[in-house]
Amino acid sequence: MCLAIPSKIVKIENNLGIIDVDGVQRTASLLLLEDPKVGEYVIVHAGFAIKKIDEEAAMETLMVLREALAFAEKEKPAA
Repeated sequence: MCLAIPSKIVKIENNLGIIDVDGVQRTASLLLLEDPKVGEYVIVHAGFAIKKIDEEAAMETLMVLREALAFAEKEKPAA
C-alpha cells in the first residue's frame, strides 16, 4: 500500500525538484511530468513526481491527513 502526500514544488533545477510538505523538504525527480512549475502541487511516489494536482485538492488531502494523524495520536495507549 502506498500513501501519496501532496507536495509543493519550491525549486526546480535540472529536472529535479525540491518539494515541500509543512516545511519538510525533499528532492524528487520531475522527469515524468509535463512542464512542471514552481508553486504547483504534485503527488510523489518512490522519489518521482507522478502527477500534478490542483491546490484545492492538495489542501483538502493535507487537511484529512492531519485530522487522521491527530486522531491516531489521541487514540494511542498510555505508555
